[in-house]
Amino acid sequence: MTADAGTYLYVVARDSGAPSPEGLSGVAGAPVRAITRSGLVAYVSTVPLAEFGEEPLQRSMEDLDWLDATARAHHHVVEAVAVAVPAVPVRLVTVYSGDEQVSGLLEERHDDFCQALDRITGRQEWGVKVYADPAEQAEPAAAQESGGAATGPGAAYLRKRQAGLRSREEAWRRASARAERVHDRLASVAVAGRRHRAQDPQLSGRKEWMILNGAYLVDEERRAEFVRTVDELRGEGGELELTGPWAPYSFAALDEGGEP
Repeated sequence: MTADAGTYLYVVARDSGAPSPEGLSGVAGAPVRAITRSGLVAYVSTVPLAEFGEEPLQRSMEDLDWLDATARAHHHVVEAVAVAVPAVPVRLVTVYSGDEQVSGLLEERHDDFCQALDRITGRQEWGVKVYADPAEQAEPAAAQESGGAATGPGAAYLRKRQAGLRSREEAWRRASARAERVHDRLASVAVAGRRHRAQDPQLSGRKEWMILNGAYLVDEERRAEFVRTVDELRGEGGELELTGPWAPYSFAALDEGGEP
């Protein structure tokens, strides 16, 4: 490998001796290949440091079009590998100086990778988003008291504004309680569950509140039960969006200090 190229790491799996996926391309259209060491295999591409070096990456990460294309290519490789074997995805744009450094990573973090692989083998990640319409969550405002209350347009405006704020706060409390119930119910079917930060409305494209952005690691034999539980929760009101199954991004990270 030349000094102006680096090794981009996508995902790590156990080395089963199976050939690498044929014709698989990754970021920047680079072909995907395998590096094996200590019973593990890392799926990588050779990338130009002119684009994936530290300073160029700082600029590129602010380019949303570049970031979107790179994330899609990264995810494509991870999914292609994860469909075939249990695999530990690596964070986006993880670039090493060369194959030797990746090989050393497999040796040094062997036990951590194996623990992560044990955690996800035979399991899949599912995503559940729950939306709530603030207007549907709010209770009708209480009738305004007239006796002894200040009169005039200014006082009426303040009373209306205070009632609106109370109504919005109550709507949020109701929505939050609903999110807790949904999460607890789904987590009871899953091996593990995590609540991610709700997406910005500009990303979700929704005017409703996203009250839950959950990820759930589910045993393959309980897949139908998990999907059925989501359907039952839909029947209780609110909009639930089920996605997956995915490669277990939310649950495959190495122990603290071990993630590449």
